Amino acid sequence: MTITLDSIKLSHGEFTLTADFKIKEGQKVALLGPSGGGKSTLLSTIAGFKTPDMGRILYNEIDITNMPPAKRPIALLFQEHNLFPHLSVEKNIALGINTTLRLSALDIKVVKDALYRVGLDGQGHKMPSELSGGQQQRVALARCLLRKQPILCLDEPFAALGPALKREMLDLVNEIIDSTKATLLMVTHQPEDASYITDQTVLVADGKAHSPIETTKLLANPPIALAQYLGT
Repeated sequence: MTITLDSIKLSHGEFTLTADFKIKEGQKVALLGPSGGGKSTLLSTIAGFKTPDMGRILYNEIDITNMPPAKRPIALLFQEHNLFPHLSVEKNIALGINTTLRLSALDIKVVKDALYRVGLDGQGHKMPSELSGGQQQRVALARCLLRKQPILCLDEPFAALGPALKREMLDLVNEIIDSTKATLLMVTHQPEDASYITDQTVLVADGKAHSPIETTKLLANPPIALAQYLGT
């Protein structure tokens, strides 16, 4: 299974971003580059929230360019966790199973298992406002998991967290990706996050999303655009 960006061109601010590469099943890939370079725009395009001006997005050679986000094999976690404040933690997570919240006994068990998996066992009755920022992101991650999609996209969801909590969340994502064999696409502007969790990195700079290369190799010998960004 592969994700293919076939001669993609898309508008980003005052310039055009291009992308033409494939991502293989099970890879952990960072989208790394300067702020404002188009990383989140590219991720939103892959997830279906933006339509490219030209080119196609293929999943397993099936054209999904015009497929709505809810129909794509993708779960997306934003920096803003997008929890519903009037719903309990348990119900927020349950939306990943059934948007009507009509749950069977098995569905309820699955929700409780998801809470346990993200370290929030016994917290399902609480409202989002009763949780810390890190806990709220765990709820949003649990909801993503219940969608059981083969591709997990992260748009800097842990950027506002402190170093220790962010590392803890990255460890959790890494564990989940390894256990589910999903593909990870993670937007970041922190090279240490890319090197910590991803195998491959797509450099997004100067109007181009470059083909994925090994993260350690890229950071050891960064091209000019990345070196300038990193200050090396």
